[in-house]
Amino acid sequence: MLVSEDYKNNVKELYKKSQLILTEQELNNIEFADFGLNNIENEGLNLIIYINTDRYCAKEMVLLPNQTCPEHRHPDINNSRGKQETFRCRWGKVYLYVEGENKGSISCTLPQGGNQQYYTARQEIELLPGEQYTIDPNIKHWFKAGPEGAVISEFSSTSYDEFDIFTNPNINRVCQDQIT
Repeated sequence: MLVSEDYKNNVKELYKKSQLILTEQELNNIEFADFGLNNIENEGLNLIIYINTDRYCAKEMVLLPNQTCPEHRHPDINNSRGKQETFRCRWGKVYLYVEGENKGSISCTLPQGGNQQYYTARQEIELLPGEQYTIDPNIKHWFKAGPEGAVISEFSSTSYDEFDIFTNPNINRVCQDQIT
């Protein structure tokens, strides 16, 4: 899938609205993940990776208005615990859903396009700017931006995205880096 210049510019605009200070190099190296679904406007994720070492990881993520990152979990790898991550909302609103107690209906709508059955986590955490939540390893989760979009910082143990397990078997975790 090709990522349009308009799409890329919309992502960069949200980073700028958040008032985070980012270098031109960082803005030129945004990863655009469509997960092989060819539906990036609805199901996708846009991110800048500051650092990812064998000890820790830090990322800045953007979700466009009502965009969803599909449900997944971070499994144990080679006798090491899966990724533990803290999401901190920097701008906008993000709805985070994790495995746990289902308290009834959820505040947002599931993505359209026939993949609704792959969103099973229903414990809702609403994050506004300055609020954060930590997700333990191996917990199914997905997240969706509010109507204005969202900018989210992620602080975590080492990230091995290629080993993430998605509920949707059609997902292929591939980033569309700098493709026009």
